[in-house]
Amino acid sequence: MSVLVRQKRDHVRLDELLSLLQQSSGPEQDRVLVRIYRLVFPHAFAEESVLWPVIRRVLPDGEALTLRVEEEHQEVNELVVRLEGGDLPADERERVLERLVTVLREDVRDEEDELLPGLQQQLSTAQLNGLGIAWETVRRIAPTRAHPVVSRRPPGNALAALPLTVLDNARDACDVLALRTPRSAERLHAVSRRLARLAGRVEQVGVLRRGERPSTHR
Repeated sequence: MSVLVRQKRDHVRLDELLSLLQQSSGPEQDRVLVRIYRLVFPHAFAEESVLWPVIRRVLPDGEALTLRVEEEHQEVNELVVRLEGGDLPADERERVLERLVTVLREDVRDEEDELLPGLQQQLSTAQLNGLGIAWETVRRIAPTRAHPVVSRRPPGNALAALPLTVLDNARDACDVLALRTPRSAERLHAVSRRLARLAGRVEQVGVLRRGERPSTHR
């Protein structure tokens, strides 16, 4: 139940997906990207909501450590928005993908080399297990897509969770149905785009942008 085990499991899975991404192309690469997004964004949201506040409280350098990881999370969000915007020239898309892989691997190293060992030194097994349960609970109900405008810290990220998760899950359902029913794909993709625009308006709500540091503010 430990949060350390749960984090490591996701990191191993991410490493597998990143290797697969670098070996794929075309529609297969797009499918791998979707799997990466569905893993990465709930994982990061749960970290920012559950783990990083604890690390800032129990580690002397917790503020600096978590801020560096939050900046990496912010860059991932912005890179994914560029990829999902479409119409990138092939060479630019390749550069964005390479940078995405690099930042995700750096993020994992920072967490496993510094943040998680510090957490392990400061907390008991029971506390780590409790954090693991809380982290897993939040991860299961977290947004599944990039939202670079929303704060990376409370209270903004906590308040954004419900509306953005509902919209993201609706978009995910549209995308799955589009794959299963090609005849309705165009209409379903149009619905997904409208939901994306609505999510963009939700992100702009002032209270959802409160709490973060200037370096992660867009």
